[in-house]
Amino acid sequence: MAEIADIDASLARRLRLEREARGWSLADVAERSGVSKAMISKIERAEVSATAALLVRLSSAFGLTLAGLLVRAEEQDGRLSRAKHQPLWTDPETGYIRRQILALPNHPIELADIELPAGRSVNFPAHSFALIRQAVWARSGSLTIVEGGERHVLRAGDCLAFGAPSDVTFANETGQPCRYVVALYRQ
Repeated sequence: MAEIADIDASLARRLRLEREARGWSLADVAERSGVSKAMISKIERAEVSATAALLVRLSSAFGLTLAGLLVRAEEQDGRLSRAKHQPLWTDPETGYIRRQILALPNHPIELADIELPAGRSVNFPAHSFALIRQAVWARSGSLTIVEGGERHVLRAGDCLAFGAPSDVTFANETGQPCRYVVALYRQ
């Protein structure tokens, strides 16, 4: 499994490659993502670890999901996703840990196993859900999802299918970590 510094360097290279492949400037990516040119530059030089929210905004600007970006950064290929090779990424802001179980460039389904620390939350803008359909399955603990103002509390075994794209908050309002699986379908 890759170390965090290795993942940051891989993400930095991949973001720069995605931008350059499209012939975009930093200003173009900033305009499409809503992330400042200075921050994009720092991320591309691996001077900072991007948060989940920033990576979602950047990946959406490129027409990718977060999982798609992570898989491209790790350069995973083939149809078999061995546990020891599944990318593991930690959000430096929240401590949110994401294991990318399955994400293949030529397959429309992605799976990610997430651990959200106690008392933490992650926010995603509506546009990050524009090209996907998603469901979340709570594995342990309690997960609160606020989807477009509608509040859902999931406990172990509960599953929520998302509706139309809207702003979403994943929150762990308890004193214990929670784990959940995100299943998504790229449209």
